[in-house]
Amino acid sequence: MKRSVPAVAVWGRTAPSHGITAMLITDDQQTIVTGSQEGQICLWDLSSDLKVSSREILFGHTASVTCLAKARE
Repeated sequence: MKRSVPAVAVWGRTAPSHGITAMLITDDQQTIVTGSQEGQICLWDLSSDLKVSSREILFGHTASVTCLAKARE
């Protein structure tokens, strides 16, 4: 049984801007990955009824994320 875990905002009252510059959908079509002009990578859960909910936001890039690729197994 899959549990739903709400996202936790660690940035205060306002989320950081996230101007999407790159996007990838995983092979199982359950996760969307977005890269932003501001240098963040965000992971989003995609449900079977096409509802999108935030999972994680990753900080650390110093430039725009303009391309995303998945690694081979």
